[in-house]
Amino acid sequence: MHADRTNRTTLTVLALLLVAAGGLGGALSLGAFGDGAAGRSLGDNAVGDFVRRESSWFWPVVAVAALVLVLLCVRWLLAILFSTQRTGDLPVDAGGPGHTTLRPDAVTRAVAGEIDGYSGVVGSDVRLVGDAERPVLGVAVTVEDSADLAELRDRIETEALAHARSALADPGLPIRLDLTVTPARGPRVS
Repeated sequence: MHADRTNRTTLTVLALLLVAAGGLGGALSLGAFGDGAAGRSLGDNAVGDFVRRESSWFWPVVAVAALVLVLLCVRWLLAILFSTQRTGDLPVDAGGPGHTTLRPDAVTRAVAGEIDGYSGVVGSDVRLVGDAERPVLGVAVTVEDSADLAELRDRIETEALAHARSALADPGLPIRLDLTVTPARGPRVS
């Protein structure tokens, strides 16, 4: 998800800033910048003097910068909560009067459960992305290297994916299938 990368980057930058501030404080306390710098209080510095002299315009600028930061944080939070990759309830044509809806997680759990039961499959991840009118089924399957890839792919396409299309009453449902082969786990030779 695009927000995960932003989250990791933001937290990494924040962590580096905190480590740098801690390292600077530690260096000051050990006298790395001279005895005069180590004995000074935090409020007795050029930055503090500047803030006191220029307080007529400095604090409004700080307030505006803080407001911009809060708005960016809210935007980031909304991007995480309402990602475009999520699919809402899916309408299913029941063939009669009334309207049937199906939760996307019911479809993904059913398809993943069926695929996980196949011989040679280590695990699977199934997601419905896009909007409810035109969803796309993304299927990622990890298989053992000893499995017959062609046979397993055919079985997934003709059984599990056909069942998903049938359940959603959409024979043209776009599906993206990714197969990943995992190395065999055997005894380790030194």
